[in-house]
Formats: sequence, C-alpha cells, structure tokens
Amino acid sequence: MKITKGYKYRIYPNAVQTEQISRTLGCCRYVYNHFLAARSDAWKFRKESFSYVQSARRLTSLKSDPEHLWLASADSMALQESLRNLDRAFQNFFEKRGRYPRFKNKHNHHQSYRTRNQSNNIRIEGDRIVLPKLGAVKAKISRLPSGRILNATVSKTPTGKCFVSLCVEEELVTKPNAGGVTGIDVGLSEFYTDSNGSIVDNPRTLRKYERKLRREQRRLSRKQNGSANRAKQRIKVAVVHEKIYNVRTDFLHKESTRLVSENQVIAIESLNVKGMVRNHHLAKTISDVSWGRFFSMLEYKGFEYGCEIRRIDTFYPSSQTCSCCGFKNPIVKKLSVREWVCPQCGAHHDRDANAAMNILNRGLGSA
Repeated sequence: MKITKGYKYRIYPNAVQTEQISRTLGCCRYVYNHFLAARSDAWKFRKESFSYVQSARRLTSLKSDPEHLWLASADSMALQESLRNLDRAFQNFFEKRGRYPRFKNKHNHHQSYRTRNQSNNIRIEGDRIVLPKLGAVKAKISRLPSGRILNATVSKTPTGKCFVSLCVEEELVTKPNAGGVTGIDVGLSEFYTDSNGSIVDNPRTLRKYERKLRREQRRLSRKQNGSANRAKQRIKVAVVHEKIYNVRTDFLHKESTRLVSENQVIAIESLNVKGMVRNHHLAKTISDVSWGRFFSMLEYKGFEYGCEIRRIDTFYPSSQTCSCCGFKNPIVKKLSVREWVCPQCGAHHDRDANAAMNILNRGLGSA
C-alpha cells in the first residue's frame, strides 16, 4: 500500500542560498498577491472568473514583461505552486471551508514555498539536500526516506532558521503494537487519564514560559518602530515563542507515540475545541494543552502502528455516567465535583478515571 509521508530537516544555507530563499519567498508572495487582486477585480468589475490554468498562462506572460523580469530569478515550480495555493484558497472559500483569501505580507508568521520534484532535481546526497535554484544545501539528516520524493517545502521561521519538508511516496510498513486497549479522558489539570488508571500531568508549557515571554514583549513595546534594536528584540520574542512551540510539540509526540505503540484500540472523545475556546476564562489553557494536535497525532501515527482510533459522540455524558451500572448522575455535571458515589450501586468514582472507562466501553461498543 502506497502512502505519502513527510520528512522534515533543518537546513543550513550559506549566504548566497539564504539570499535566494528570501528572493523566492518574495517572488511567490508577489505572484500570490498579484493574481489574488486580478481575480478579485475581474469578478468585481466584469463578473468574470478564471482558473488556475488561466492564471498559469498569465504568469508566463507576466514573467516576460520587462517590468517583471526579476521573477525569473525564482524557481518556476515555486511560482506555479503559489498559484495552486491561491486556487485552493478560493475553492475552500466557495465550499465554505475557509474565509475569503487574504493578501500575504513579509511579516506573516509562516513564510514558505513549495516546489515539485522533476527529473530528480530534489534529492539527498550525503549530508546535503539538493533543491532547485539552491543547489546542495547542508542539512541535518536524521532519517532517510525510502520512497520517491514528490515535492519539497522550504520554510523560514521568525527566528531565521530554515527547514525543508519532503513529501515522499513510499510503501506502508506497519509497525507492531503491544495489543492493549484504552480509553482517554483529556482534561486541564491533568493532560489525560486513561482507563488503565494512568495519569499524565499537564505540562502547562505556556505558563512555564509566560513570565519570560511577558518580559521580552514588554521590552519590544518600548523599542522605536523601524530601529535596529526593535529588530533584535523581535527575534528575542520569537525565540521564546519557538521554545514554547518546540517543548509542547516534543511532549505531544512522545505521548502519542507511546500510546499507539502500546495499544491496539484507543477510544477518544470528539471535542468541539473551536467552541470550547470561546469560553474566555479557559481559552488560554485550552489552547495551551493542544487537544486537537494530540488527537491528530494519534490518528496518523495509529495508522502506521496498526492502532485503531475510535471517536465517541461529542455529547456522550462520560463523566456523569456510572461505569459500573450505567446510572446517570446529573450532579456530576459540575466541574467542581471530582469524586462521587453512585446512588444506585454505591460504587466510588474518580471523575476522570470513570470518564475514561466509559469512553473505552463506548468505543468498544459495550455501552
């Protein structure tokens, strides 16, 4: 079975390659904005629309225009992929999956471009990755892909670090798991409690670095706009944000990998995280705990480990239901109730452990 898999590497471009990456990012951003304006104006004034194919033809004419010859300095495949991104953004808008496409600027948090592999112009040679227009770029190769490279995405972080993500088509090799079953009840005080009685503490990554982040942001607010000191301080703020992201991601990867390697079936909740963060009292804590990313990691890693992820209904009252007799206790709906005794069978329950057991039973179809 063929699957597509991503491999991300840190790259260390020299001065010339760094300049070429910045130039390509600028060209892709210009092409995206130029055709976004063209498509918007065509519909606004003439009620006309044109597709990616028509945009690509206009791009060819644009590159031959004397005022836009500088576009030839960028990778041609990257410019075409920028048009594909714009077309996909319009499709998402028309199908009500996203908002109307917006213009890009160089100060956006996410700076990247994608290029396709044609005639093996993207490949790994020793400790270097060969990329179009860049040549061989020094990279930290942690693991080698075993299949055919489809495309590469070059990205640049606000702190100036560069990465390349390779999309590879390869054969699925199912990794073994220990064959266990578990239900997971996520929370804020504890990251999750499983049906086997294990409790994983919430690392509270943002709270750990919040004081340092606040201090650096306060210093940034005092710097004069456009000054060199402000540019330096902006990087310091970005470093703290990057540290928070890396620590949180490392924790999520370790926990998700451990769970899928130990279990054959994992039952989880279908949480409406977007609706939950509207609670301004808990929004920051819910965002920091990253339930959505955690469940996403479980699903794609579970596919590789042959682990089945079963989601239960969003409105299933897992905390209020007795896992022994099935009695529903409405008093437990209050979050302050952490332990309770079932009025019907007399069983004593810890709120989270009981919820995890109910989630497992529901996932296995026995409830």
